[in-house]
Amino acid sequence: MEKIQQAIDKARDSRKESNSGEKSSTNVETDLSNIQYTKTQSVNSSVAVQRENRIVSGTEQNALANAFKILSTQTIHRMEEHDWKSLAVTSVSEGEGSTTVAINLGISIAKEVEYTVLLVDANLKAPGVHKHFGIEPEFGLSHYLNGEVELSDILIKPENINHFVILPGGESSIDSSELLGSPRMAALVEELKQRYPKRIIIFDLPAVLETADTLSFIPSVDAALLVVEDDVTKESSLKMAVDYLSETNIIGTVLNKAQY
Repeated sequence: MEKIQQAIDKARDSRKESNSGEKSSTNVETDLSNIQYTKTQSVNSSVAVQRENRIVSGTEQNALANAFKILSTQTIHRMEEHDWKSLAVTSVSEGEGSTTVAINLGISIAKEVEYTVLLVDANLKAPGVHKHFGIEPEFGLSHYLNGEVELSDILIKPENINHFVILPGGESSIDSSELLGSPRMAALVEELKQRYPKRIIIFDLPAVLETADTLSFIPSVDAALLVVEDDVTKESSLKMAVDYLSETNIIGTVLNKAQY
């Protein structure tokens, strides 16, 4: 818990510094205005693998897909109401299904006529979004934040899903908290928000109470969606997670794995 509290304090200080217009002492380049997306890779994504991983929004017509359609409509309304463009999807504890929710929500929003979606795998300790599609990218966000590749070289578009692009996580990083809380990451979020007026950027993040990563990054996004697991998530843990996410706007919670 001590490390998470340190991350909260650091995130708050970073937000204050950013809002006051002070320049960072780091030498990391934060001017991203020249990024081009014409090199986005189109890859063949396995529909069978998606189904195995409960990714249903793009391929199924059932109760689960309809539930995500309702969630996407509610999410769009909240985002439009406040002119928000970036959304973090996280959970209280590990294993509650936030990655599955993030992917299905993103695909469902992308099916709207007016919207495109960029799904960012920001779980840099254990990146796994790509596995849900049966793809194996060579590079990802961790490589970009370390200055090893250009952003345009790592964006991926699954061929069978329109208006939907993935920014994979890359290699697992022991410095994940520092990377997510860095000026380069904050600048990337701002650039992505400004480039397309009808794009929603969804960040798949690790559980709030498991690591400091989410707390390091959460001030950079407009809003957050919190996933809880039916009959598993404790009320005390949920209250603690909500408190930790006070640096952004919580638009709601998703009750996952509910038994009817």
